[in-house]
Amino acid sequence: MSAMNVTKHEVREPVLSPVDRVSELLFGLFMALTFVGAVSVAESGRQEVRAMFISALGCNLAWGLVDAVMYLVRTLTDRGRFMSLVRSVRSAPDTESGHKIIARSLSRAAADLVSPAEVEAIRGRIVAMTVMPERPRLEGNDLLAALAIFLIVVASTFPVVLPFALFADVEMAKNVSRAIALTMLFFGGLALGRYAGYGSWKVGIMMAGLGTVLVAAIRALGG
Repeated sequence: MSAMNVTKHEVREPVLSPVDRVSELLFGLFMALTFVGAVSVAESGRQEVRAMFISALGCNLAWGLVDAVMYLVRTLTDRGRFMSLVRSVRSAPDTESGHKIIARSLSRAAADLVSPAEVEAIRGRIVAMTVMPERPRLEGNDLLAALAIFLIVVASTFPVVLPFALFADVEMAKNVSRAIALTMLFFGGLALGRYAGYGSWKVGIMMAGLGTVLVAAIRALGG
């Protein structure tokens, strides 16, 4: 078995799965909503709004970079954990010990679905491995996935901050920005609910409601 085959057995969710994409989108939106709430209608002239626009973009660029780097760290950690699991199972003193190591590594949901025979099948495949990397490594697809995370976080903020560049009236820009953000939150929640297989409309409304509460909290704090 090649190192490529070993990598395929790693248990990790693809970064571009629906839940990952929507989560990154919502993260960027909530940060953008915080920026919108910080704009003071009474005190902000065009220069001040422009400066805050640039600051918000810089902040989201920074957080997108942090999120991308942390994804790479998580990927290396997951691969290291998998390799440690393989070594532990192969060095277990007996079959029962190997079963316990595998059972402890499973999530609660997976553990309830896997039978003892299936655990033994997993142990057998691990023991049969002939080639495994000496240490966890990043691959080209990992770097592309990190780039995708960065772009999603940054791009999700543009629809929210764009009204400040299009409208001279700051109050109108804030209202349009909030409406766009809440609409995007609704559709983001809709996608999450559909992916999870329950109440997509309810999750969409819940996400929009969460955004509304956040806006109200920002206003109460002086935003």
